[in-house]
Amino acid sequence: MAYEKKIPVDLNCPLRLTMSLIESKWKSCILDELRSGNPMRPSGIHKCLPEAAPRVLDIQLKEMVEDGLVAKTIYPELPPRSEYRITELGKSLLPIIDQMLQWGEEHFDIFEKKYSGTGSKTL
Repeated sequence: MAYEKKIPVDLNCPLRLTMSLIESKWKSCILDELRSGNPMRPSGIHKCLPEAAPRVLDIQLKEMVEDGLVAKTIYPELPPRSEYRITELGKSLLPIIDQMLQWGEEHFDIFEKKYSGTGSKTL
């Protein structure tokens, strides 16, 4: 049974459309890891994001391939090997991700107080 989004993409709102492409917890991080343009194997992406469940990353990579943000190459070897790389469409989201990174750096101290310590909360 394939995963299916519960809420359809709202094509009437450019903000909601963009958010639907990077809304999950890991999609922006995956694009950031792939930004160099060098292809990465799934295991390499998993190593870069160890706190993410492999199944979740696999689902999100599949969605990103379907959306055209990431390309997947499968090599006809035994055992089969696959690699992911960012597409031009995916690269077009990097300025947004860069702004998110900058905002996070500028406001880090506010949220460090809130989310650090023994009873840290998750975002």
